[in-house]
Amino acid sequence: MAEPLPLNAAATLNALLTGSGQVSSALRAQLPYARAVGRYGCGCATVDVAVDHTAVPPAPAHGNPAADAWYAEPEDAGVMVFTKDGYLSLLETYSASSEPISTWREPRFVER
Repeated sequence: MAEPLPLNAAATLNALLTGSGQVSSALRAQLPYARAVGRYGCGCATVDVAVDHTAVPPAPAHGNPAADAWYAEPEDAGVMVFTKDGYLSLLETYSASSEPISTWREPRFVER
């Protein structure tokens, strides 16, 4: 069931997609049309994302992850954004420790 992206997840996407490049700009334009459509059972904050394809065009061709960064806090964690066919599809948190990142960190901790 689609629901709005958690506020810190949306803000994290925005922080990851900073810059003036065509891909970043196109993916940022998708944010108002992005919804959370799935979560993982591992306890992490990772979320599957779907974008209304009729509302906004796809981003130009690019690799995956489309963007990634480490968190300044906690130091052993990071975040990546993936796309499918030019549309946002996954915002993933990961940790080098045994504990999953269960909540979205504040975007100010994203270090690109």
